[in-house]
Order: sequence, then C-alpha cells, then structure tokens
Amino acid sequence: MKFRTRAIHHGQEKDPQTGAVTPPVYFTSTFVQPGAGDWGEYDYSRSGNPTRTALETTAASLEGCGDGGALAFASGMAAIHCVTGLLKSGDHVLAGSDIYGGAYRLFHKVMNRAGVEISLADATDPTAFAAELRPSTKLVWVESPGNPRMSICDYAAIAEVAHRHGALMGCDNTFATPVLCRPLEQGVDIVMHSATKYYGGHGDVLGGLLAVSTKELYDQLYFLQNATGAVLGPMDCFLVSRGIKTMELRVLEQSRTAMRLAEWLDPLPGVERVLYAGLPSHPGHAIAKRQMQGGFGGMLSLELKAGYEAAKRFVGATKLFQLAVSLGGVESLIEQPASMSHASYDAADRAKHGITDGLIRLSVGLEDFDDLRADLQQAFDAAASV
Repeated sequence: MKFRTRAIHHGQEKDPQTGAVTPPVYFTSTFVQPGAGDWGEYDYSRSGNPTRTALETTAASLEGCGDGGALAFASGMAAIHCVTGLLKSGDHVLAGSDIYGGAYRLFHKVMNRAGVEISLADATDPTAFAAELRPSTKLVWVESPGNPRMSICDYAAIAEVAHRHGALMGCDNTFATPVLCRPLEQGVDIVMHSATKYYGGHGDVLGGLLAVSTKELYDQLYFLQNATGAVLGPMDCFLVSRGIKTMELRVLEQSRTAMRLAEWLDPLPGVERVLYAGLPSHPGHAIAKRQMQGGFGGMLSLELKAGYEAAKRFVGATKLFQLAVSLGGVESLIEQPASMSHASYDAADRAKHGITDGLIRLSVGLEDFDDLRADLQQAFDAAASV
C-alpha cells in the first residue's frame, strides 16, 4: 500500500470485538495476567499499551523500519534522552552545528555531567565533518533541514562516515517528516521525531518517536524506554495517530505554500537572505532535491537587512503568524530563535554557528498563501515605519 493508505489503515484496524472503525483508547495502567509468572502480551502500561502499540505500528510502517520498530515517548526530548542512554562516561557525541536548542541543552548541560563529551561541527561538508570524529565518538547526531538555519546534510554520506568509524548515526527528521524523507533508507541508524509537530499536526499534543531498522537496536532502546519510563500516554497516542492520517496531505500543502513564500521573500529589498532548501540558490539545494521527495518542507528562515531591532519588531507585528515556539501545526507560527527556541545555546556558539540575533523562523501552516503573504507584508511595513 502507498504511504497515505498505510497512514490511515496500518496499525489502525477496526476493533475485532465491536467492529468500531476507530480503535478504542485503552485507559488502563495494568493488565490481568493468566497466572503468576505467566505473562500476557501486556502487563503494565509503562511496558506496553495497545493504544501505544497502534501508534508505533503505524510509525514503523511509514518510517520503513523493517526488522526494527518504532517507540513512542512523552516528548521529543525524552526520545533523544533515550538515545543518549546508549552512551557511557568517556564517550563522545559529534553533532551538527544546526540542531534544535533543546538537543544542544541536553548534550551540553545534562549529558556532560555524566562524562559524555560533546562537540559541534558543520554537517554540510561530510569530509570536514569526518575530520572531527574522535576514537571515542560513539554517536553522530544531525538534522536536515537543520534548525534554525535550514542547512542540508547528506544523510547517506555521513552515515557511511559514522559507520566506518564504528559510531551510530542518529538524526532529527522532524522538519522533513517521513512524507518527504525516510533516513533509515539512506543508512541512518536512529530517526527521531518530535511527534508534537507534523505527526500530531494540530498543536494539541506533546510526544516523541524513535524509529530504527534493526531488532537489536530496537531491543536496546525498548529496554531503556521501559527502564526510564518516559512513555507516551494513551490519549496522546490517540491524538498522534489521528494526526498521522492527514500528515501527507498537510505536509505537501505546507511545503507548497512555504515554497511560494520563499520565492516571494527572496528578492525583497529589505531581506538579507532567505534560508529554504527549495530555492536553487540554497547551497544544499541539489542534495535536498535528491534526498527529499515531494517538497522541501514547511519551515523557512530569513534575515532582515535592518538587523536585530527590525527583526524584533517584525515578529511582534504579524497577526496570522503567531509569535510562539514549536512548529508543524495547521496554524502558522513565527519566532526569533536567538531569544526563543535556541536561547539555550551559549551566546558564543550561536555566533559561531550563524544563529544571529536577527534570524527569523517561520512555520508555515495551512492558511491561504495570499493571506499569509499579506500578513508578512504588513509586518514589513510595521517594522520599517518605526
């Protein structure tokens, strides 16, 4: 079956007892067992719940997990934290320099306490990135498109480098979603999604997902998930499963609108640069065109020539683009990464890696293109009039 059909039906089969088209939500913490020491399929909802299984089954199909599987967590950060449980003191993580601020914070201000070393490097150049690997590197972590600079890295090339070095490769594929890119098919070992974003799609649920293609790695991560307990509750699993059914439709339409907005913004006299991989001028355009199918995503960033104060006025002047962190919902959002989503970066690292104070990030929703363009135009006028 094709992607859209599997999103609706795989793991979401009718209830065998009642014939209900939408499977019931299992609000239970524990399950009666056949006998002492004789375990059934489910025993305790931290270890497994039918509603969570349904979500994980759908996600595993869409991600192309093969012999592996998917795991659902209470948040995207809980999912990344589970991955770091594979590490031990003295291990090194090499991460891309264009990553989510929460991942930066976890790596630099939590995992460092456990003796795990962290360094950032530009993942857009596989050769230069490989030069930053150490004998102790056990995990490589990247994003493509990157957050917030929308940089593009070559998953297959970096996976080859990581594996040759004996390291696992993980990626945050939240921006692209499996609609546009399936990194497991390109050699990545662990794919993470903030299910809060496009998987859920409606700004009403917090969740995270991991997807892997081997049973061995799945078993290791399941053990850590069960041991640490940051699982996704049944109601949240239901909401994410409901969102999945329209994910392809939403992502493709958001990508189309984002492309039109990027093309409109790019030549404007007050815009210093637009960061969107769909533009031929983007340095990662050729890789993105090969690596992504159907579009380039609903996220884009821009910088204004007038700088920080103008950018601050701009993000405060939009009306349809609401000033908020997060992304991937039906409502368009706008934010200033330096003071919001990436405030956890040390100032020196923000400057070093191009997260300027004047950078603006847009999450394009499902509103009409003309209305979104008009909203941005009036924000330009407001920012310039002060």
